[in-house]
Parts: sequence; C-alpha cells; structure tokens
Amino acid sequence: MNFMTPAEVAAAACNAGKAKTELPFFKMLLLGILAGAYIGFGANLATKVGAAPDADSAVGIFLFGAVFSVGLMLVVIAGAELFTGNNMACFASACNGQASWGGLLYNWVVVYIANFIGSVLLVYIIFLGAYWVTKDAKTGSLLLTGMGIKALGIASAKMKLTWMAAFMRGICCNWLVCLAVWMAFSAKDIIGKIFGIFFPIMAFVSSGFEHCVANMFFIPMGITIAQKAPELVAGATKLNAAGEAVSIFNMTPDQVVAFFSYGNFINANLIPVTLGNIVGGALFVGGVYWLIYLKK
Repeated sequence: MNFMTPAEVAAAACNAGKAKTELPFFKMLLLGILAGAYIGFGANLATKVGAAPDADSAVGIFLFGAVFSVGLMLVVIAGAELFTGNNMACFASACNGQASWGGLLYNWVVVYIANFIGSVLLVYIIFLGAYWVTKDAKTGSLLLTGMGIKALGIASAKMKLTWMAAFMRGICCNWLVCLAVWMAFSAKDIIGKIFGIFFPIMAFVSSGFEHCVANMFFIPMGITIAQKAPELVAGATKLNAAGEAVSIFNMTPDQVVAFFSYGNFINANLIPVTLGNIVGGALFVGGVYWLIYLKK
C-alpha cells in the first residue's frame, strides 16, 4: 500500500510535531522565513491569475484557488516551517505527551514571526519588480496595472471583513489546510503529496476562506502599493454597465493612506484570522484525530 492509514498518519504527525518544537532557533527562523516566501509565491501567482478579464467566472475562481496550491507544495515537499500546518502537528504532539506545551508555544511564536518576515520580504521583491504599475503610451503618466488593481482589491476586501467573519473564515481555512498537510503525510511519493495538497488548498482559496500567512503577503502588497502611490489608487477607474468611468476604490488619497495601513491590517484581519486558524488547525484536525486514534 503506497499510503499510510489515518492511524499511522496520526502517529507520524505527532512525531513531526515533536521534532518541530525541538528545532534550534536559527534553523526554525530560516525555515519559517522560507515558508512565508513560499506561500507568498502562491499568493502572487493567484493575484496574477485573478487579474485576468474573466477572473470572476467559475473557471477563473477555480484557477485562482488552484494556482495558490503551489505555495503549500513548496512548503511540504521542499521543506519549511509554516505556522498554520504547525497548529495541527505541534498540538497533536503536545496532546500525546511527546512535545511540551512550552515547545509548542516556542515553535508557534518563532515560526509566526518568521513567516511574516518571509512574506513581507517577498512583497518588497515583487513590488520592486514593478508588476503593479505601467506607463500610459500616450501621456507617459503612471497607471495601475490590472495586477496592481487586483492586489489592492484583495487587500481591501480582506480588511473590510467583520471580526467575526474573518475569524470564522480562518477556522474553515486552516481546517482544510491542515487536512492537506495530513493527506500529504499519508502519501509515500511526491505525486501523492501533490494531489493530497492540491484539492483542499484549491477548495479553501476558491471558497474565499482566510489564511493568516497568505494574508501576510496579500495585504502588505496592497498596503505597499497604496502607500507608494495613493493618488493613483484614488484615481483608479473602471467602466460601468453604461460605459462610464467610475472610481474603483471611492477614496481620496488621504483616505487611501489611512485605510491601507499595517495597524488596520493587524486589527481588522490578522488577529481574528490567526485565532481562527489556530482553532481550525489545532482543534478540528490535530485535536480531533488525536482523540480518535491516539488518546489512551
């Protein structure tokens, strides 16, 4: 049999969780930075696909979710430390008495900060690649590209969620993410791991659920664009059904700067999504499967 049973996966996840809590600080930090960047690569690709003219169609929504899955494939197969996946593995291991609760907290805090560093590092690399802006061929003035508008739109929508909506979407997200990691544990070859990861990740992204590490890329990218060029954001327009140019964001430059801020990001999105991710991954996957397969 080329895969492990659920009971075998539970034991393997606990062993992995123990090892994660015992990583030396420098290794944990570097692996966490890599995971933040890897998830950011998936988020950036999804933004690119989402900027296509037919992105709101059923196929466009599916493709947006499908391409994002490359991020978790890189984390699991290439090797990195991702906060959301560690919610499941470290929690199950601590419940099983293999990892300490102090080790769990140490891993979660270090990896979370490292994921943020890796995500924002990639934000600035992509931003300096100038995918978000172009020059008008006639006037030479700067304009937002479709990808820049999409990045701003994603960030704006995420920061406009209510606290409860963000929290609940965070639960659903990491329930699926940790099931993707769980199924990747079960596979004994790379193709099996890829397929185990693909479908739950496609489902969570296409459903519009909220992932704290992905949002460490999505929202800072919108913030970086907005803070660099608030006038362009305020002046961005689209054609309505009557063919008239209307504002996309309906903000003045000052409102753009005030709304697209790290303070707003942390309070309106990152905190509730992180808490929801912990519940979805630690309790609904790690905790439940520990109760089913390992609790004496």
